[in-house]
Amino acid sequence: MANAASGMAVHDDCKLKFLELKAKRTYRFIVYKIEEKQKQVIVEKLGEPAQSYEDFTASLPADECRYAVYDFDFVTEENCQKSRIFFIAWSPDTARVRSKMIYASSKDRFRRELDGIQVELQATDPTEMGLDVIRSRAA
Repeated sequence: MANAASGMAVHDDCKLKFLELKAKRTYRFIVYKIEEKQKQVIVEKLGEPAQSYEDFTASLPADECRYAVYDFDFVTEENCQKSRIFFIAWSPDTARVRSKMIYASSKDRFRRELDGIQVELQATDPTEMGLDVIRSRAA
């Protein structure tokens, strides 16, 4: 279960909530946090389907790393309703170096646990994950 590179385990809830987001669209977003003492990734926050992208970005701490999944709905140029599931690695410049290293070394393994991610994004400040960036990556 634990990742040899960083020693992080992934709490079962992380995968269960992701499956609910993917299959049932129960959530708009999920914010994941690494509990350094327990050495595992846990669910920190769940966003209701009615919540906006602004609600999602507001739930990411300004100076701490997080992983997040966002279910982005959009309309194509052909007027088709579509959605893309984004995986976002949030690693602000102001976060502790140790924290950034732990999140970076655990990211690929954690992401592989979440089957169905369509777009991956790395962001160090809010502009790198603005709605315009999400829109352009979704298309």
